[in-house]
Amino acid sequence: MPANLRELRDRKASVSTIKKLTRAMELIAASRIVKAQQRAQAAGPYARELTRAVSAVATFSNVDHPLTTEKADPKRAAVLLITSDRGQAGAYSANVIREGERLNQMLREDGKDVVPYLSGRKGIAFYTFRQREVAQSWSGDSDAPSFARAREMADALIEAFLTPTEDGGVDEIHIVFTRFVSMLTQRADVIRLLPLEVVEGEEAPAADDVLPLYEFEPSAEEVLDGLLPKYVASRIHYCMLQAAASELANRQRAMKSATDNAQDLIEKLTRDLNQARQAQITQEISEIVGGASALADANAGSE
Repeated sequence: MPANLRELRDRKASVSTIKKLTRAMELIAASRIVKAQQRAQAAGPYARELTRAVSAVATFSNVDHPLTTEKADPKRAAVLLITSDRGQAGAYSANVIREGERLNQMLREDGKDVVPYLSGRKGIAFYTFRQREVAQSWSGDSDAPSFARAREMADALIEAFLTPTEDGGVDEIHIVFTRFVSMLTQRADVIRLLPLEVVEGEEAPAADDVLPLYEFEPSAEEVLDGLLPKYVASRIHYCMLQAAASELANRQRAMKSATDNAQDLIEKLTRDLNQARQAQITQEISEIVGGASALADANAGSE
């Protein structure tokens, strides 16, 4: 077999294998995204009710809690960057990293030092490659985040926020994540986590929603001590669930695009292969005809 034909057939076989893999990954992402959306939706009611409770306590208690009090002249800001653990998700991680870099630049322009906290191997690899220091990082469950992991992150961030800046603490905390709007739209977003702004984002009570009246036992401050860490963990978990659904949606689109591109390349290679095969057949026929003519001429000359 001529080298050209062998090369085309090998390339076609290779692309066909890649197409099968990308198609399988597309189907896997499509099946998982439904569960991811359900988890994000299931976390919504809990987040909203917890927001109502925290809002009511903060509104009617007049307690200056450390997690709701603005720091005077903030100098250090922590940024929790939520990325993916795996690739093949298009520009998903690149977009959220770009938004994180934009936020870091704004914070530095305000005279604040940035303290990075990272979730996901893509963000960790980005900082490691640039030899940047990281306060803490987590990985391994970007497509199915657990509340236990969110609570672990919340504990680390709250501890940093309650620590004085001269001892390595921070004055404010931001989260950079990807908000799931629809299957076609996912948007890199930023929220400020601490100091706590209880009326913020989709989980905030509606303007005409009457906050419940509570009697605080043993005291409003102790109630806030119990509620606010749960609230912070809930916000982080909600952001992680939104990011997980966005990651899977981006992976499904990326794998569908890769599958379509592989199919287009297979069709092109098939045409090239047919043309090469036709050229080979034409060449062989020409050689046979030429050989027959030469033999006929030789026989005529011998007579």
